[in-house]
Amino acid sequence: MSERPVRVRIAPSPTGDPHVGTAYVGLFNMVFAKKHGGRFVLRIEDTDQVRSTPESEEAILRSLKWAGLEWDEGPDCGGGFGPYRQSERLELYQRHVGDLVASEAAYPCFCDGERLSALRAEQKANKLPLGYDGQCRGMERAEAARRVESGESHVVRLAVPDEGQIQVTDHLRGEITFESAQIDDQVLLKSDGFPTYHLANIVDDHLMEITHVIRAEEWVSSTPKHVLLYEAFGWEAPTFIHLPLLRNLDKSKISKRKNPVSLDYFKAAGFLPEALLNFLGMMGWSMPDDVEQFSVEEMVEAFTWDRMSLSGPVFNLEKLEWLNGMYIRAMEPSVLAARVLEAMAPIERIRTLAPLLQERIQRLDQFLPMAEYFLSSEVDWELETLIPKGMDRKTAYRGIKQLAGEVDALTPWSREGIESLLRDFPDRNSEWSRKHVFTMTRWIVTGRGASPGLFETLEVIGKPLVQDRFRRAMLRLRP
Repeated sequence: MSERPVRVRIAPSPTGDPHVGTAYVGLFNMVFAKKHGGRFVLRIEDTDQVRSTPESEEAILRSLKWAGLEWDEGPDCGGGFGPYRQSERLELYQRHVGDLVASEAAYPCFCDGERLSALRAEQKANKLPLGYDGQCRGMERAEAARRVESGESHVVRLAVPDEGQIQVTDHLRGEITFESAQIDDQVLLKSDGFPTYHLANIVDDHLMEITHVIRAEEWVSSTPKHVLLYEAFGWEAPTFIHLPLLRNLDKSKISKRKNPVSLDYFKAAGFLPEALLNFLGMMGWSMPDDVEQFSVEEMVEAFTWDRMSLSGPVFNLEKLEWLNGMYIRAMEPSVLAARVLEAMAPIERIRTLAPLLQERIQRLDQFLPMAEYFLSSEVDWELETLIPKGMDRKTAYRGIKQLAGEVDALTPWSREGIESLLRDFPDRNSEWSRKHVFTMTRWIVTGRGASPGLFETLEVIGKPLVQDRFRRAMLRLRP
């Protein structure tokens, strides 16, 4: 391990719902930093101009704080190595990529999308490895500079050696060898002047003095590109530690089709943040004597990488529910009562529900039964309620699967967006009428054939629970 003061980071992209995998990686970064008296940094990687949104960044920060993660530096609290949003660091990336071009470790590429698409199709047809063929790599430097200065659209690519091997040292896996010939000349700077993940990641980690890069196993294959960049810049690389991927019960990579993955879901479903962190701490790592219920402080005290297993940890929701129950039963009743009200029926939530239910109740005691599907994480259905009249089960499943995917992609989550998605769905799936869409969505989300206004209901229930109910409906319907 490095002898420099420990500095670690997580760097989520604000391009969607806050993912439980971010909390998993964040927990191990935070625990490692606390163990060694170091600093834990949160950096926002928002260079994807199309998909990044301020709403997603806000959701990430809010949900990670709810989960119990505590960072020492970040866009919300500042620090000595800012800015902590990549979109505010563009000049740094452009300057550093200029250094790479000057040293011939990178080069401008003027190939347009049409040529790259044709190249990919040809490689597929001939069963060749996919990747850039290096056409612009041999261009005379003066010619390349002239075309850049003329304003011609281009990207900048990393010049990966044609031969030889690249050695990567992973603290958990040891030495890993990659053949240079199998690694693409990765784009570093896009034509819009924004960096790709690979360039921004290396520049930021160096300038922020990150000593240990603790991230998910899926980044192992990208690490040789990062090693090459550190060498090209002449910088000392950090220690790489790749955590095993979270897995579904069938050992596939965790996905929202088989498990809830949004942190907002776990909050809405009534899970305790301390139970969730405890559970994530058990993902590939174990306490001495296989103790299963432990606090972050106890994890810090016992922490060592020797207790990490590389076998894919299974994200078993039943185990999380069991652990959550253990925490609930250990509470004082008065504390439990306060936590229930805080989580499931805060006054702000009741105020939101009041105008939706006001016209549908005659007595106050009817309010909570009527609000059940707003406040509870689960609904139940008879199988026949999920199949529109005149439609077979396979057709219903295909349609609900497609609709679930469009719900996942909808952002921002608003009544107007929900209405547009549902009303226009038959235009994208001719097997479904608008009546089919409205009826099935109402049954899936509320478990009832009637409810307050459908679009308003979905908006108030919230995207995480709506996503989960669609997921459960798909599992129930699967042929």
